[in-house]
Amino acid sequence: MKSRFMRLFLPMENSILSNFRKLQSEIPASVRLVAVSKTHTEEKILHLYNVGHKIFGENKVQELLVKHEHLPKDIEWHFIGHLQTNKVKSIAPFISLIHSVDSLKLLKEINKEAEKNKRVISCLLEVHIATEETKFGMNREEIIELITSPEYGSFRNISICGLMGMASFSSDMNLVQKEFQHISSLFKEIKNNYFKEDQKFCELSIGMSGDYLLAIKEGSTLVRVGSLIFGDR
Repeated sequence: MKSRFMRLFLPMENSILSNFRKLQSEIPASVRLVAVSKTHTEEKILHLYNVGHKIFGENKVQELLVKHEHLPKDIEWHFIGHLQTNKVKSIAPFISLIHSVDSLKLLKEINKEAEKNKRVISCLLEVHIATEETKFGMNREEIIELITSPEYGSFRNISICGLMGMASFSSDMNLVQKEFQHISSLFKEIKNNYFKEDQKFCELSIGMSGDYLLAIKEGSTLVRVGSLIFGDR
C-alpha cells in the first residue's frame, strides 16, 4: 500500500520542486519569494518546506489557521488578502507579515492585538495602483495622512516595513509596468520623507505569477507566486 502511494505521490512532488527550482534560478538573492499556497494542500506546502523554503502566503484567515495548526511552526506565514478587523485576533499570535493594511482602523486593531500577544507585527501598507475599482488599497494622500496622524504615532506594536500593490489583471504589460513604476516611485518618496532612518522600511511587495519578472525589474523585494509553483487550483 505504501509503495503504491509513493508512485502516485512522486510525480506531483517532482513537478512542484522543478517549478520552484526554475523560479529560484530567475529570482535574484535580494528578492524573497512568497509561495502563495492558498487553496493548495498541506502536502504541497510540505514539498517546498522539506527543501528549505519557509515563506508561504495565504489570503483566507480560516484556511491559514488550519494550516498553521497542522504544519511546522517555523513556517513564516504572510497574510496577503483583504483582512477584516474582526479576524486580526486569530492570526496575531503568529503572523510574520501582513501585506494588506489598507486603513488606519485596521492598523489600530493589529497594534491592539499585537500588544496583547507581546509582539511587534510587521505590516505593509497596501496601495491601490490598478485600474479595477474592486481592488483594495490606499492612494498617496491617504497613506501620508495615515503615517502622519497622531494615532499612528502612538502605535508601539506594529512595524511598517514598506508597501504592497496589485497590478491590473491585464495582458497589457505596458499598463502593468506603469502601475509598478507608480508604486515604486511612491515607495521611494515615502521612504525618503518619512522612514529615512528606519532600516525596516525596505520592502516592496509587487509581482505575481504573471508579472514577477517585470516587478523585480521595477524594484520588488517580495514576489507572491502561486500557480507557477503549485499549478492551477
